[in-house]
Amino acid sequence: MNNLRGMTSEDLFQITWVNDPTPSPQGRQLVYVSRKTNDGRDGYSSHLRLLDLVSHQDRPFTSGEKDHSPVWSPDGSQLAFLREQDGKTQVWLIASDGGEARIASHLKHGVSSMIWSPDGQALLVKSSVDEQAEDDKDTQDSAENKLPQEHIVDRIRMKSDQGGLWNGRRNHLFYISLEGGEATQVTSGHYDVGEYAWSPDGSSIAWITQMPEEGQDHNDYSLTNHVYRAKPDGTTLEQLTPEGYSFYRLTYAPDGQSIALLASDRSYHNATLIKLYSLPHTGGELECLNSDWDVQCSHSLVGDMRSHLNPTGPVFSRDGSSILCLVTIEGSVRIAKFARDGGESRYILPTEREFYQFAELANGQIVAAVADVLNPGDLFLYREPDDIEAQPVQLTHSNPQLTEQIQLSSPETFWFDSSDGLRLQGWIMKPQGVVDGVKIPTILEIHGGPHMMYGFTFMHEFQILAAQGYAVMYLNPRGGLGYGQQFVNACRGDYGGGDYRDLMEAVDYALGQYDFIDETRLGVTGGSYGGFMTNWIVGHTDRFKAAVTQRSISNWLSFYGVSDIGYFFTEDQIGGNAWDDTEKLWKHSPLAYVGNVTTPLLILHGEQDLRCPIEQAEQLYIALKRRRQTTRLVRFPGANHELSRGGHPHLRVRRLEHIAGWFNEHL
Repeated sequence: MNNLRGMTSEDLFQITWVNDPTPSPQGRQLVYVSRKTNDGRDGYSSHLRLLDLVSHQDRPFTSGEKDHSPVWSPDGSQLAFLREQDGKTQVWLIASDGGEARIASHLKHGVSSMIWSPDGQALLVKSSVDEQAEDDKDTQDSAENKLPQEHIVDRIRMKSDQGGLWNGRRNHLFYISLEGGEATQVTSGHYDVGEYAWSPDGSSIAWITQMPEEGQDHNDYSLTNHVYRAKPDGTTLEQLTPEGYSFYRLTYAPDGQSIALLASDRSYHNATLIKLYSLPHTGGELECLNSDWDVQCSHSLVGDMRSHLNPTGPVFSRDGSSILCLVTIEGSVRIAKFARDGGESRYILPTEREFYQFAELANGQIVAAVADVLNPGDLFLYREPDDIEAQPVQLTHSNPQLTEQIQLSSPETFWFDSSDGLRLQGWIMKPQGVVDGVKIPTILEIHGGPHMMYGFTFMHEFQILAAQGYAVMYLNPRGGLGYGQQFVNACRGDYGGGDYRDLMEAVDYALGQYDFIDETRLGVTGGSYGGFMTNWIVGHTDRFKAAVTQRSISNWLSFYGVSDIGYFFTEDQIGGNAWDDTEKLWKHSPLAYVGNVTTPLLILHGEQDLRCPIEQAEQLYIALKRRRQTTRLVRFPGANHELSRGGHPHLRVRRLEHIAGWFNEHL
């Protein structure tokens, strides 16, 4: 007898996430991060675990409440990691054989990331610094300073969804000698350091940034950046890259003679695929290593299990002959091996999975953090990476309750052709116990971005809806990644056009293909761009009997000025600004069609969402209420745009309960 139950929202509190697999230089041991909801269910805790790759013994290695981001020293004798304590994150060190960890940094605003020097004698860390010098500030403990102070803004990039209002700080690099422990600032100026790397011989460091023009305090209007190189003390600064690119990641080749980069040439603006490039270490011409591959060289898969993921790559093979890189392709995130010097490039490891982090061992084997439709993520050892049929060794079993206690739904993939000839990929999940001849309600899910992708990964929200008795359908309409450059560019300037038709034609296809779908009980939901599209759908058809819009866009005219990305995203995606192109922006705004809405609409929004600010929800809600339509607004205090995948655990659960509850009420 099957005693398994369906998935619930509160199962979130039992899920463990694994990430950052970090093998020791000798290749026998591996440290990784284990993360889960804390005991109070008001946040997350994480610690490091040590895994023996021979015996597979797995044990706790650190005991902090929030330990993460491990990095082995070059000789493997000790491990550096980040620990958050008393609201501040610093670097800590622990010996490879365990023992007490000791703090290694004491920076005023903490540390966000770090790398070892090649000789193992120092750390290069990133920390924020006050842009205005301390001695220029009024720091006296006066009665006036205890009063509320105004916030003076003179930048267009005055806020971000992750960081809130700009606090006057810049992210810069610091050199920390392990002998003296003193931190010396390496970079300075009116810019923020992005990704950075140390040359293998230790003679220089390279980093990515938007450097302002001389005499300027910022470079906020540029969406391109550069790679710079300097000596480890910050002197002898050189710009290495040509104009016109947006660079995201970089790493040195083992011989130090070149740098691998993930970058966009912006030929399709914000819809441009990220490619893999090689650059001489002294600068010069960029060489694209996957110019004949029409793919996105990064992790761009949507899920509700990970927030602010730091995916691996690019990574040079041990002998430097090839570069390993994550690739987003047809619902999967795969690992591709790109040959240097004209050799053959190919995919390695299996498909129909989400590879989100990986590391190559000294013997050429690969340890990877992998998720699939039935597993939020575990570590696997691939002993034969080039054999995509070879079975890996599962190193962790982080969520046994998902198979021992819960009946999960496995999605079925389908493909169909749109009316204008695009090949579209989708999935459908059936609830348990579907009886032949009995129709069941079905919910269409729409991803955000729009330049992201649904695919072969675990979706808690979808599993909950299936457990409640719904079929769940999801697909990648035009504008999504994973299907080539022209496909991802196809929605720019046409929001609510071809993308809307793709979704409606997908519903028509599914109705013809799956006889269990009840066309009289269809629901629709989505977040961000998916929320925009949900709003658009209910303003253009009444075929859906219930809808839930999440962190959505309803009005491009106001979005332009209130979103942290509004001023450039609106111009790029819709094709205009709020004063010259008012009619165009209003034409593409769901609010313009609110008079057509009859579908019961639940509106979910985080109160601290600065990507799609809550005024977008309020405008829609007030318009529907004024028309006396069936609607409800649920506001999540303190929540930003990341609520569904990294927000307060209790609010994540409440969000899921509101979604299921609305569909239960109206379908």
